Amino acid sequence: MAGQSAATIAKTGNNPFLRAVAGLSTLAGWCAAAMIMAAVAITCQMIVIRFVLNGSTVWQTEAVIYLVISATLIGLPYVQRLRGHVNVDLIPISLPPRARFGLAVLTSLLSISIMAIMLWYGFEYWHFAWDRGWRSDTVWGVRLWIPYLAIPVGFALFLLQLIADFVALLTGADKPFGLDL
Repeated sequence: MAGQSAATIAKTGNNPFLRAVAGLSTLAGWCAAAMIMAAVAITCQMIVIRFVLNGSTVWQTEAVIYLVISATLIGLPYVQRLRGHVNVDLIPISLPPRARFGLAVLTSLLSISIMAIMLWYGFEYWHFAWDRGWRSDTVWGVRLWIPYLAIPVGFALFLLQLIADFVALLTGADKPFGLDL
């Protein structure tokens, strides 16, 4: 039976670090939303040019693809802050408080480790594109370091939000898995 999770938005308390990260994550969410809106506007413009004016498009499809992928990556910390990622809370709900806390610490550390690795390789990939002057193989020929910048920025912001969640867990500003059970 499907139901609504009891988890809520990540709490910050009066901790300035947690509040600053929450602000950054919210800003990232607004930027991601703006990228989605820009992608929709460009798609509409492309439809008018192609099907109403019977013209050709050069940059629109590629721009929309890069914007949607960038919005996905830049939006990661905001979704984490809202506890919007896929969550199976059957095990945490059934555990006693002490074991739930231990599981939350373990999953937080694993998540932070994985995102740190993703950030490392994402930065390396972006740097290759920037250092070697990679360009797309299209007529537009966009310098790929520009859209690839979303990879390290998105993972860095997501990692920062995960670290903030971990700090909130350790300081008691937030409950394990956001559950008040």
